[in-house]
Amino acid sequence: MVSFLLSLVALVLGYLFYGKFVARVFGPDDRPTPAVTKADGVDFIVLPSWKIFMIQFLNIAGTGPIFGAIMGAWYGPVAYLWIVFGCIFAGAMHDYMSGMLSMRHGGAGLPELVGRYLGNTTRKVMLVFSVLLLMMVGVVFVYSPAIILESMCGSKMFWIIVIFIYYIIATLLPIDKIIGKVYPLFAISLLFMAAALMIGLFIKMPAIPELWDQLGSSHLDAYPAWLGTDSFMTKNPLFPCLFITIACGAISGFHATQSPLMARCIKSEKMGRPIFYGSMITEGIVALIWATVSMYFFYYGGWREVVSSEVVQQFIAQSADGQTLIQYYDAPTVVKLVCSSWLGVAGGVLALLGVVAAPITSGDTAFRSARLIIAEALGMEQRTMHRRLFICIPMFVIAILLLVWQMGNPDGFNVIWQYFGWANQTLSVFTLWTLTVYLVQKQKPFFVTLLPALFMTVVCSTFLLVSKQALGLQSVVAYTGSVIILVLALVWFFAWYTKYQRNH
Repeated sequence: MVSFLLSLVALVLGYLFYGKFVARVFGPDDRPTPAVTKADGVDFIVLPSWKIFMIQFLNIAGTGPIFGAIMGAWYGPVAYLWIVFGCIFAGAMHDYMSGMLSMRHGGAGLPELVGRYLGNTTRKVMLVFSVLLLMMVGVVFVYSPAIILESMCGSKMFWIIVIFIYYIIATLLPIDKIIGKVYPLFAISLLFMAAALMIGLFIKMPAIPELWDQLGSSHLDAYPAWLGTDSFMTKNPLFPCLFITIACGAISGFHATQSPLMARCIKSEKMGRPIFYGSMITEGIVALIWATVSMYFFYYGGWREVVSSEVVQQFIAQSADGQTLIQYYDAPTVVKLVCSSWLGVAGGVLALLGVVAAPITSGDTAFRSARLIIAEALGMEQRTMHRRLFICIPMFVIAILLLVWQMGNPDGFNVIWQYFGWANQTLSVFTLWTLTVYLVQKQKPFFVTLLPALFMTVVCSTFLLVSKQALGLQSVVAYTGSVIILVLALVWFFAWYTKYQRNH
């Protein structure tokens, strides 16, 4: 638990000090914001700062900082390092800068910002890329909360239909009609869940592995085959797969599509740091908590404490030739078991509602972002309902077709999720390079975005080279290729930088 406590303190200090430095680099001022200058009562509307924080937090906190952290913790305590350093120096900075840049450009969406600084060709690519990503977010965030809700009451199909109807309504109506009213309640549920689990961890103080320990020091060292992490890491090497698995909670390109939504609702630029940087740090804390819960569950042997003795014996009986722990207990199952066991019936239901609210609230704003990005590309105003329907009807038809395909394919969800994970981080690469060009042009310290841009470029390219879902090259070839890509990226940037400095 020492590693967890140090990581928690590091995130708070990161907000207080590095967050302030990043804000100073950007330089917020008192100019009128798009919420004031372009007010339309639908998407551009001034909201209270506390409410914007709640909405932004829920927009970005899908299942990523929960499910992703649970699976990322299979790599051991090293997950803490990625969550802490990724969140402070990459993710929170990425969210803040993209939100503020949108505010400076009239609430522009990500494709427009990319086009302005990386060229029109890149803008067209990003337009298609970001809309497809947002559609995949909406689809996967219909399915995952339905799985959890099914365990409480009703059928999975029933909840899929209910959630999808909600998405349609929330996408069409003004942002203050549903999103502005229900999100604070959802946020309270999610924050309650995180706080309750953290208190539970402090009460139990499990002897989970520390950063300086070997994973074999866990309670499962007598039966290492039970865990299954060795085979998992063989198929999914720590680099780059850890950095794809834990996206939300460290850095996520999806957030750059969500920050413009709130950039259209902020009255003062000076509220950008607590809203954008602060919400990402909060998400990092949620990811830390669930990573720790996961290590308690798998490495400490906590699974024995949250299931009946009959279930323990059932697992042991099939362990020789059957599933390992990480196969037997997937991420949604870990969430349900821990919340119900630690928090009782009432607390467990409230916590699960928080977990359910996270993907649902990310899904509806994903569709909303897709609508606004398409409208911006077409130059179509969104004050009137029929113009919103003109965009939304074909968009939801495509989403329904994706959902039907996913449900009819035994491995459909996993396929979409894998592509979503890579696309998500690739989107962050485009955003970081856009921010780097902006800072260069404004003669500001650009290393704050350049270093994360280079790192994530290597992560995403390496994943393409080494992953079995992509090229699946041999390790030596894949990692050699990633080094070459890093060198090419550096050469390209400094060639452009030298030319830009010469011409300006």
